[in-house]
Amino acid sequence: MNNKEGNNKKSGPRAASSRPSSNKPKPAMQKRAQGPKKVKVNTKVADIATDKVEKKPNQAPKRPKVKDEIRLNKYIANSGACSRRDADIYIQSGTVKVNGIPVTEMGYMVKPGDVVNFDGATLTPEKKVYILLNKPKNFTTAMDEGQEYRNVLELVKGSTTAKIGAVGRMDKNTTGLLLFTNDTDMIRKFTLPSQKSSKIYQVSLDKNLKFEDLEKINKGLTLDGHRVFVEDVSYIDGEAKSEIGLQLRSSNVKVVRSIFEHFSYDVLRIDRVSFAGLTKKNLPRGNWRLLTEQEIINLKNV
Repeated sequence: MNNKEGNNKKSGPRAASSRPSSNKPKPAMQKRAQGPKKVKVNTKVADIATDKVEKKPNQAPKRPKVKDEIRLNKYIANSGACSRRDADIYIQSGTVKVNGIPVTEMGYMVKPGDVVNFDGATLTPEKKVYILLNKPKNFTTAMDEGQEYRNVLELVKGSTTAKIGAVGRMDKNTTGLLLFTNDTDMIRKFTLPSQKSSKIYQVSLDKNLKFEDLEKINKGLTLDGHRVFVEDVSYIDGEAKSEIGLQLRSSNVKVVRSIFEHFSYDVLRIDRVSFAGLTKKNLPRGNWRLLTEQEIINLKNV
């Protein structure tokens, strides 16, 4: 009897309890937040996949550069046929052949021994030559002034076998520095209105230059509808007020003459004493010399 009661007492509270029976399955515990699973990468597969992405369709393998090879447009420009920019146009039009095959690819490299045909003629590229002349009077850059005045090319005859031309123009009365080259890109560079190299001229006038006119020139002026910017203008120390130093960027000597004629002065002489950093030092009138490597680099970097 007592045992039954004891058993009932033990089982009584368990029946009334709200706890779930131990026989029922417990609910699964909520998992803690975890970072993304690390995936083991097969390096061989990854390398193959990378190679597939990097390779472009129809992409030719990069070949090693051959010694002394140059771009086709530069090869054409070196021959004196035209500038690099114009050469690009000819290449695109299909009128340039290398070893008998038309080439339209921009950046095509010409190797030593290749035969380049440009617009029906075979080209022979020349080494770039740069010659500085201290021009005397009575020589001109023009080709159509008759037999009275000789051409400046006579003064540099024998300096090179390359076909060279003058950078800018000079009339018979203008003296001083004149650059010759077969580098068509440089000729074009220094004849553009936007070029930034300075030239210094010594100008001799028929009368003294008034100070107020000097001030007006220094501020710049408009000639034939074009604005002319003067970098500096001044009297020359120890000389008469008719001897003027003028610094500006234009390589056109006609501009120098027009500046003073605009204020009713007659220009007797013009002497270019500096051209883009080059001077007449150790270069007597009528003589010429080849530019040094450093001078060529300086001109290209102007």
